[in-house]
Amino acid sequence: MSSIAINPDGIIRRSEADDAREEAFLPTHVAQAHASFLLALGNGDIACTWFAGTEEGKPDVSIYFSRLPAGSRQWTPETKVSDDPERSEQNPVLFETPEGALWLLYTAQEFGNQDTAIVRRRISQDGGRSWGPIETLFDEPGTFIRQPMLVLSSGEWILPIFHCLPVPGETWHGQNDVSAVKISADQGRTWSEYPVPESRGAVHMNIVERRDGTLLALFRSRYADSIMSATSGDKGRTWTTPVPTPLPNNNSSIQCRALADGTLALVFNNVSATPAVRAQAQGRPTWGVPRTPLSIALSSDEGETWPVIRDIEVAPSPPPELNVDKQDRRMRELSYPTVTGDAQGRINVAFTYFRKAIKFVRFNPGWVAGA
Repeated sequence: MSSIAINPDGIIRRSEADDAREEAFLPTHVAQAHASFLLALGNGDIACTWFAGTEEGKPDVSIYFSRLPAGSRQWTPETKVSDDPERSEQNPVLFETPEGALWLLYTAQEFGNQDTAIVRRRISQDGGRSWGPIETLFDEPGTFIRQPMLVLSSGEWILPIFHCLPVPGETWHGQNDVSAVKISADQGRTWSEYPVPESRGAVHMNIVERRDGTLLALFRSRYADSIMSATSGDKGRTWTTPVPTPLPNNNSSIQCRALADGTLALVFNNVSATPAVRAQAQGRPTWGVPRTPLSIALSSDEGETWPVIRDIEVAPSPPPELNVDKQDRRMRELSYPTVTGDAQGRINVAFTYFRKAIKFVRFNPGWVAGA
């Protein structure tokens, strides 16, 4: 077994293996950490949130938050920003309103049952230094989130969601998940929902607005085959049916954001299930595909093509000692990436590091092409 040292002090250092990139382990002092979310704030800070506890789905899982002050090389100590002893709180999303308020959205589910999840919210008026009361934003059971909320060119706010719908006589296993969007025309006071047609299995919908005002959505596939895509020409009211892209997916999360120059940066696991594994699943969700390598792709044509791809990190083989209590697929987990640009033009990425930590890396866009 190989061994990997984790120092969760939040200090950003030059990578020993590649001096063209910098990295840090965010301050995490809980048994398992997962599903981070980065957001560059208007004041130059970068915020990060994730969930942590003994194990995903258990009631002691809560949301944590850290901030990288502008110009600093050290993330602030983590703070716990949710603590419901009866629900597992997961998949946090950050959103900064045009007025500068910072929203924290996250799911809260009963033990092990994703189809019981509701969406909660807290608001900070000081960039995450303090938080207002916990509120329920969407109370329909089975409502889940993962990806950024956007302010569209129309001024409307759009939030991608997916519904974890129960199947009579079966426990939730992702077999009936469908996507939709919530749209607000009054700064989040009221919301309307619009479904994505024929989207069963296409989840974690990630929306970017193109220069012509159309919307591109990219999806995780429950069938571990390809990243899926759909488009909307009416600001999210109607969508095309999701179709496969040339990029693979392993039934794990992705994230895509537009950089300042319009380039799209997509972070994902550049791997899919083999045809034999998918055939064995017999049309049901495919689980257990290794979540490595963790890669980044760039598109200069608004998602039409992704010609530049580079691995950010590859899990070692054999897996590290820090997860000897888990199956191989769990040990080889570099997953749930999140990406954002910053005021210096760098690309910032965070991801789950073997469920034991959140790793942060940053580099210039030229690094992706090997420049």
